[in-house]
Amino acid sequence: MTSVGVIGLGLLGHAVASRLLTAGHAVAGFDVVAERARALEVLGGKAALSVRAVVEAAELTCTVLPSLASVEEVFLGEDGVLAAARPGSAIAQMSTISPALTETLAREAVARGVGFLDCPISGTSAMVARGDGLVLVGGARALFDRWRPLLETILPRAVYVGRAGQAMALKLVANLLVAVHSAAAAEALSLARRAGLDLDVALGVLTEGAAGSRMLEVRGPLMIRKDFPPQMKLDLFMKDLHLIQDAAAAVGAPVPLTDVSERLYAAAQAAGRGGEDLAVVMTALRGRASTMETP
Repeated sequence: MTSVGVIGLGLLGHAVASRLLTAGHAVAGFDVVAERARALEVLGGKAALSVRAVVEAAELTCTVLPSLASVEEVFLGEDGVLAAARPGSAIAQMSTISPALTETLAREAVARGVGFLDCPISGTSAMVARGDGLVLVGGARALFDRWRPLLETILPRAVYVGRAGQAMALKLVANLLVAVHSAAAAEALSLARRAGLDLDVALGVLTEGAAGSRMLEVRGPLMIRKDFPPQMKLDLFMKDLHLIQDAAAAVGAPVPLTDVSERLYAAAQAAGRGGEDLAVVMTALRGRASTMETP
């Protein structure tokens, strides 16, 4: 049994903590929303009163936070992760942030004698809860080897990508496909609906044939039901989309499909749907269809 801290107990952080507890690890967690910490206690974990309390009790601390600003504050603040971390302990940074910020945090951690793993997760919170997805890992290879068995109690496979920052870059590449494939699924199902097809039949054919994709499989049923409970909140995913665009601009990579998709997601967000799953992009297409029908 290993003592693990989880800072950030939203949808994904809760799923990570749940998997660790199921594997028999001792988990202490902190979140600024008290109800989330109480939900961890229901699972058998311990609710801590501060970031410092989590880090001081943990051999490995996992951070699963919603924004770059929150990650920077929690890591570098006066009572933050690095101020509290013991030399020889380790941190797995699982939030989706920029490769540049990841590299900065890694340098700060190493300078203090603290191990740092760049550990974004490829998979929605619902996928992680059922053990479906990958942990991408950047950092020192020896540190990866040390913590790989524990990471693979969260998800079945932890993949070593390279130095800190490279796992995050690959996560952004993966999220580019999530964005484009989800928008494409919405467009395809919107066409099927307008053509008068039985959407359940259409979805079955599409997922089983050459047109299939994981996003069609995961989000297609939500789009058909017009029900979008958050597996990945659109408000949070917009942050990821902008990170993708920034990373692409930094290396000179054209991303025209991402740019078009971002405008569709932004339209759904502007319509007040940011708290729903990113499958709600379907509503932006319905809005465009209505505009096309206007004389």
